[in-house]
Amino acid sequence: MSKPPRLTLPSVARAYRLGTARGEFAVHEAGEPLHGTALLVPGFTGSKEDFIGLLEPLASAGYRVVAVDGRGQYESPGPRDESAYGCEELARDLLAQAEALDAGPVHLVGHSLGGLISRAAVLRDAAPFASLTLMSSGPAAISEHQQARTKLLIAALETLRDDMPAVWEAMRAQDPPNAVPDSPALAGFLRERWLATVPEQLIGTGRVLISEPDRVAELAEVPLRKLVLSGVVDYAWPVPLMDEMARRLSAARVVVDDAEHSPNAENPQVTAGALAAFWGAGTVAAPRFVSE
Repeated sequence: MSKPPRLTLPSVARAYRLGTARGEFAVHEAGEPLHGTALLVPGFTGSKEDFIGLLEPLASAGYRVVAVDGRGQYESPGPRDESAYGCEELARDLLAQAEALDAGPVHLVGHSLGGLISRAAVLRDAAPFASLTLMSSGPAAISEHQQARTKLLIAALETLRDDMPAVWEAMRAQDPPNAVPDSPALAGFLRERWLATVPEQLIGTGRVLISEPDRVAELAEVPLRKLVLSGVVDYAWPVPLMDEMARRLSAARVVVDDAEHSPNAENPQVTAGALAAFWGAGTVAAPRFVSE
Protein backbone atom coordinates (compact mmCIF):
# COMPACT_ATOMS: atom_id res chain seq x y z
CA MET A 1 0.00 0.00 0.00
CA SER A 2 1.09 3.58 -0.59
CA LYS A 3 2.32 5.41 2.49
CA PRO A 4 2.21 9.22 2.24
CA PRO A 5 5.50 10.98 3.01
CA ARG A 6 3.56 13.44 5.18
CA LEU A 7 0.01 13.76 6.48
CA THR A 8 -0.50 17.52 6.59
CA LEU A 9 -1.43 19.47 3.48
CA PRO A 10 1.04 22.10 2.28
CA SER A 11 -0.08 25.69 2.72
CA VAL A 12 -0.85 25.98 -1.01
CA ALA A 13 -3.46 23.19 -0.84
CA ARG A 14 -7.01 22.82 0.44
CA ALA A 15 -9.40 19.94 1.09
CA TYR A 16 -13.02 20.01 -0.06
CA ARG A 17 -15.76 17.94 -1.69
CA LEU A 18 -16.05 18.11 -5.46
CA GLY A 19 -19.66 17.94 -6.60
CA THR A 20 -20.26 16.03 -9.83
CA ALA A 21 -23.14 14.52 -11.78
CA ARG A 22 -22.23 11.21 -10.10
CA GLY A 23 -22.02 12.42 -6.52
CA GLU A 24 -19.49 14.12 -4.28
CA PHE A 25 -15.83 13.18 -4.01
CA ALA A 26 -13.29 14.20 -1.38
CA VAL A 27 -10.34 15.98 -2.99
CA HIS A 28 -7.14 17.86 -2.25
CA GLU A 29 -6.43 20.75 -4.60
CA ALA A 30 -3.40 22.99 -5.04
CA GLY A 31 -2.15 25.57 -7.54
CA GLU A 32 -3.46 27.70 -10.36
CA PRO A 33 -3.91 26.44 -13.94
CA LEU A 34 -1.19 28.56 -15.53
CA HIS A 35 -0.12 25.58 -17.66
CA GLY A 36 -3.07 23.27 -17.11
CA THR A 37 -5.00 21.11 -14.64
CA ALA A 38 -4.21 17.56 -13.51
CA LEU A 39 -6.44 14.91 -11.95
CA LEU A 40 -4.62 12.35 -9.78
CA VAL A 41 -6.26 8.95 -9.20
CA PRO A 42 -5.04 6.68 -6.35
CA GLY A 43 -4.60 2.93 -6.30
CA PHE A 44 -5.96 -0.06 -4.39
CA THR A 45 -6.21 0.58 -0.60
CA GLY A 46 -4.99 4.11 -1.34
CA SER A 47 -6.39 7.63 -1.19
CA LYS A 48 -5.78 11.22 -2.23
CA GLU A 49 -3.18 11.50 0.55
CA ASP A 50 -0.82 9.34 -1.52
CA PHE A 51 -0.24 12.42 -3.71
CA ILE A 52 0.43 14.94 -0.91
CA GLY A 53 4.12 15.09 -1.82
CA LEU A 54 3.30 16.11 -5.41
CA LEU A 55 0.97 19.01 -4.64
CA GLU A 56 3.44 21.76 -3.81
CA PRO A 57 6.05 21.09 -6.54
CA LEU A 58 3.39 20.74 -9.23
CA ALA A 59 1.61 23.89 -8.03
CA SER A 60 4.98 25.68 -8.16
CA ALA A 61 5.40 24.46 -11.73
CA GLY A 62 2.19 26.25 -12.72
CA TYR A 63 -0.41 23.48 -12.50
CA ARG A 64 -3.73 23.15 -10.77
CA VAL A 65 -3.56 19.68 -9.21
CA VAL A 66 -6.56 17.77 -7.87
CA ALA A 67 -6.09 14.45 -6.04
CA VAL A 68 -9.29 12.48 -5.45
CA ASP A 69 -10.72 9.71 -3.29
CA GLY A 70 -12.77 7.44 -5.54
CA ARG A 71 -16.27 6.40 -4.58
CA GLY A 72 -16.25 4.37 -1.39
CA GLN A 73 -12.57 5.18 -0.86
CA TYR A 74 -11.59 6.79 2.46
CA GLU A 75 -13.47 10.12 2.65
CA SER A 76 -15.70 9.72 -0.42
CA PRO A 77 -19.06 8.02 0.21
CA GLY A 78 -20.07 4.89 -1.65
CA PRO A 79 -22.77 2.20 -1.57
CA ARG A 80 -22.49 -1.25 0.04
CA ASP A 81 -22.92 -2.84 -3.38
CA GLU A 82 -20.06 -4.59 -5.20
CA SER A 83 -21.53 -3.80 -8.62
CA ALA A 84 -20.85 -0.09 -7.99
CA TYR A 85 -17.09 -0.71 -8.07
CA GLY A 86 -16.47 -2.26 -11.46
CA CYS A 87 -13.83 -0.64 -13.66
CA GLU A 88 -16.37 0.87 -16.06
CA GLU A 89 -18.44 2.39 -13.24
CA LEU A 90 -15.34 3.97 -11.73
CA ALA A 91 -14.26 5.20 -15.17
CA ARG A 92 -17.57 7.04 -15.48
CA ASP A 93 -16.81 8.70 -12.16
CA LEU A 94 -13.50 10.01 -13.55
CA LEU A 95 -15.26 11.46 -16.58
CA ALA A 96 -17.73 13.20 -14.26
CA GLN A 97 -14.87 14.55 -12.14
CA ALA A 98 -13.06 15.90 -15.19
CA GLU A 99 -16.25 17.63 -16.31
CA ALA A 100 -16.85 19.11 -12.84
CA LEU A 101 -13.36 20.62 -12.77
CA ASP A 102 -14.49 22.83 -15.66
CA ALA A 103 -10.91 23.27 -16.83
CA GLY A 104 -10.87 22.05 -20.41
CA PRO A 105 -8.79 18.95 -21.14
CA VAL A 106 -7.02 17.75 -17.97
CA HIS A 107 -3.86 15.73 -17.50
CA LEU A 108 -4.98 12.37 -16.09
CA VAL A 109 -2.61 10.45 -13.78
CA GLY A 110 -3.58 6.99 -12.52
CA HIS A 111 -1.50 5.17 -9.92
CA SER A 112 -1.62 1.34 -9.94
CA LEU A 113 -5.33 0.38 -9.90
CA GLY A 114 -5.98 4.05 -10.69
CA GLY A 115 -4.10 3.52 -13.96
CA LEU A 116 -6.47 0.74 -15.00
CA ILE A 117 -9.45 2.94 -14.16
CA SER A 118 -7.91 5.93 -15.96
CA ARG A 119 -7.29 3.77 -19.03
CA ALA A 120 -10.94 2.71 -19.02
CA ALA A 121 -12.03 6.35 -18.81
CA VAL A 122 -9.83 7.34 -21.76
CA LEU A 123 -11.09 4.40 -23.82
CA ARG A 124 -14.67 5.45 -23.07
CA ASP A 125 -14.06 9.11 -23.95
CA ALA A 126 -10.65 10.70 -24.46
CA ALA A 127 -12.00 14.19 -25.20
CA PRO A 128 -11.84 15.48 -21.58
CA PHE A 129 -8.12 14.67 -21.29
CA ALA A 130 -4.92 16.38 -22.41
CA SER A 131 -2.67 13.41 -21.59
CA LEU A 132 -2.60 10.09 -19.74
CA THR A 133 0.07 8.97 -17.27
CA LEU A 134 0.08 5.34 -16.15
CA MET A 135 2.06 5.35 -12.90
CA SER A 136 3.18 1.93 -11.62
CA SER A 137 0.32 0.40 -13.60
CA GLY A 138 0.61 -2.43 -16.10
CA PRO A 139 -1.06 -3.77 -19.22
CA ALA A 140 -3.43 -6.26 -17.57
CA ALA A 141 -3.94 -8.06 -14.24
CA ILE A 142 -1.32 -7.86 -11.51
CA SER A 143 1.44 -10.48 -11.15
CA GLU A 144 0.49 -14.03 -10.19
CA HIS A 145 1.99 -13.67 -6.71
CA GLN A 146 0.01 -10.49 -6.06
CA GLN A 147 -3.12 -12.08 -7.50
CA ALA A 148 -2.83 -14.84 -4.89
CA ARG A 149 -2.47 -12.28 -2.09
CA THR A 150 -5.38 -10.25 -3.40
CA LYS A 151 -7.61 -13.31 -3.66
CA LEU A 152 -6.89 -14.09 0.00
CA LEU A 153 -7.78 -10.52 0.94
CA ILE A 154 -11.03 -10.66 -1.04
CA ALA A 155 -11.96 -13.93 0.67
CA ALA A 156 -11.30 -12.40 4.09
CA LEU A 157 -13.36 -9.32 3.25
CA GLU A 158 -16.25 -11.41 1.98
CA THR A 159 -16.32 -13.25 5.31
CA LEU A 160 -15.50 -10.34 7.62
CA ARG A 161 -16.73 -7.27 5.75
CA ASP A 162 -18.51 -6.11 8.92
CA ASP A 163 -15.36 -6.54 11.00
CA MET A 164 -12.83 -4.43 9.13
CA PRO A 165 -10.55 -4.07 12.21
CA ALA A 166 -10.06 -7.85 12.23
CA VAL A 167 -9.13 -7.88 8.54
CA TRP A 168 -6.72 -5.02 9.11
CA GLU A 169 -4.96 -6.83 11.94
CA ALA A 170 -4.71 -10.02 9.88
CA MET A 171 -3.32 -8.08 6.92
CA ARG A 172 -0.68 -6.30 8.98
CA ALA A 173 0.34 -9.60 10.56
CA GLN A 174 1.61 -10.54 7.09
CA ASP A 175 4.10 -7.66 7.04
CA PRO A 176 7.72 -8.83 6.73
CA PRO A 177 9.38 -9.19 10.14
CA ASN A 178 12.20 -6.86 9.07
CA ALA A 179 9.86 -4.13 7.81
CA VAL A 180 10.66 -0.62 9.07
CA PRO A 181 7.94 0.30 11.61
CA ASP A 182 5.60 3.12 10.64
CA SER A 183 5.50 6.18 12.84
CA PRO A 184 2.55 6.23 15.26
CA ALA A 185 0.91 9.01 13.23
CA LEU A 186 1.27 7.16 9.93
CA ALA A 187 0.16 3.84 11.46
CA GLY A 188 -2.92 5.58 12.83
CA PHE A 189 -3.74 7.16 9.49
CA LEU A 190 -3.35 3.90 7.53
CA ARG A 191 -5.69 2.11 9.93
CA GLU A 192 -8.20 4.97 9.83
CA ARG A 193 -8.16 4.99 6.02
CA TRP A 194 -8.71 1.23 5.91
CA LEU A 195 -11.65 1.37 8.34
CA ALA A 196 -13.25 4.27 6.46
CA THR A 197 -13.10 2.54 3.07
CA VAL A 198 -16.25 0.67 2.03
CA PRO A 199 -15.45 -3.09 2.09
CA GLU A 200 -17.37 -3.66 -1.14
CA GLN A 201 -15.10 -1.09 -2.78
CA LEU A 202 -12.08 -3.17 -1.82
CA ILE A 203 -13.74 -6.39 -2.99
CA GLY A 204 -14.85 -4.90 -6.30
CA THR A 205 -11.57 -3.18 -7.09
CA GLY A 206 -9.61 -6.21 -5.95
CA ARG A 207 -11.49 -8.23 -8.56
CA VAL A 208 -10.46 -5.66 -11.17
CA LEU A 209 -6.80 -6.15 -10.26
CA ILE A 210 -6.92 -9.93 -10.67
CA SER A 211 -9.05 -10.05 -13.83
CA GLU A 212 -8.27 -6.98 -15.97
CA PRO A 213 -7.58 -7.94 -19.61
CA ASP A 214 -4.79 -6.52 -21.74
CA ARG A 215 -6.22 -3.41 -23.43
CA VAL A 216 -2.94 -1.88 -24.59
CA ALA A 217 -3.72 -2.30 -28.30
CA GLU A 218 -6.99 -0.41 -27.83
CA LEU A 219 -5.26 2.36 -25.89
CA ALA A 220 -2.52 2.67 -28.51
CA GLU A 221 -5.18 3.69 -31.03
CA VAL A 222 -6.27 6.67 -28.89
CA PRO A 223 -4.56 9.86 -30.17
CA LEU A 224 -3.50 11.10 -26.73
CA ARG A 225 -0.03 11.80 -25.34
CA LYS A 226 0.94 9.01 -22.93
CA LEU A 227 3.57 8.48 -20.24
CA VAL A 228 4.46 5.25 -18.44
CA LEU A 229 6.17 6.06 -15.13
CA SER A 230 7.42 3.67 -12.45
CA GLY A 231 10.04 3.11 -9.79
CA VAL A 232 13.08 0.93 -10.36
CA VAL A 233 11.32 -2.20 -9.04
CA ASP A 234 7.65 -3.03 -8.67
CA TYR A 235 5.84 -5.85 -6.88
CA ALA A 236 2.54 -5.52 -8.77
CA TRP A 237 3.81 -5.40 -12.36
CA PRO A 238 7.44 -6.22 -13.27
CA VAL A 239 9.29 -3.16 -14.56
CA PRO A 240 10.25 -4.88 -17.86
CA LEU A 241 6.54 -5.46 -18.46
CA MET A 242 5.93 -1.73 -18.11
CA ASP A 243 8.88 -1.04 -20.43
CA GLU A 244 7.23 -3.23 -23.05
CA MET A 245 3.85 -1.58 -22.49
CA ALA A 246 5.41 1.83 -23.12
CA ARG A 247 6.85 0.58 -26.40
CA ARG A 248 3.48 -0.86 -27.44
CA LEU A 249 1.86 2.49 -26.65
CA SER A 250 4.61 4.59 -28.28
CA ALA A 251 4.58 6.35 -24.91
CA ALA A 252 7.22 8.33 -23.07
CA ARG A 253 8.87 6.16 -20.40
CA VAL A 254 10.31 7.36 -17.08
CA VAL A 255 11.95 5.34 -14.32
CA VAL A 256 12.21 7.21 -11.02
CA ASP A 257 15.30 6.36 -8.98
CA ASP A 258 14.97 5.57 -5.26
CA ALA A 259 11.35 4.52 -5.71
CA GLU A 260 9.40 1.29 -6.03
CA HIS A 261 5.61 0.88 -6.46
CA SER A 262 4.72 4.38 -5.23
CA PRO A 263 7.11 6.97 -6.74
CA ASN A 264 4.47 9.61 -5.96
CA ALA A 265 5.09 8.96 -2.25
CA GLU A 266 8.63 7.54 -2.23
CA ASN A 267 10.32 10.17 -4.41
CA PRO A 268 7.74 12.89 -4.99
CA GLN A 269 10.10 15.68 -6.04
CA VAL A 270 11.55 13.70 -8.94
CA THR A 271 8.13 12.31 -9.82
CA ALA A 272 6.73 15.84 -9.94
CA GLY A 273 9.60 16.80 -12.22
CA ALA A 274 8.78 13.93 -14.53
CA LEU A 275 5.15 14.92 -14.75
CA ALA A 276 5.82 18.63 -15.30
CA ALA A 277 8.41 17.86 -17.97
CA PHE A 278 6.00 15.53 -19.75
CA TRP A 279 3.11 17.97 -19.51
CA GLY A 280 5.27 20.72 -20.95
CA ALA A 281 6.33 23.14 -18.22
CA GLY A 282 9.64 21.52 -17.32
CA THR A 283 10.24 23.96 -14.46
CA VAL A 284 11.17 21.44 -11.75
CA ALA A 285 13.99 18.90 -11.55
CA ALA A 286 14.10 16.66 -14.63
CA PRO A 287 13.83 12.88 -14.19
CA ARG A 288 15.83 10.13 -15.82
CA PHE A 289 14.15 9.32 -19.12
CA VAL A 290 14.93 5.76 -20.23
CA SER A 291 13.06 5.90 -23.53
CA GLU A 292 10.81 8.15 -25.57
